[in-house]
Amino acid sequence: MKIHLTSEKCQGHGRCYSLASDLFDSDDLGNAVVLVTGELNADQLERATVAANNCPEYAIEIGA
Repeated sequence: MKIHLTSEKCQGHGRCYSLASDLFDSDDLGNAVVLVTGELNADQLERATVAANNCPEYAIEIGA
């Protein structure tokens, strides 16, 4: 499983990088940036799922 971010949807609430700072960061405008582009291990998958579930814009998806 991988993290897929639709940047156009992100409005910079910061929940993803607050919940999983090793998986997400912010750009100069405060919008999310994915730090891990490869396959997620079990621990990363769990935290990425929590971050995706807390994104108010549904900008994060976890999938193949």
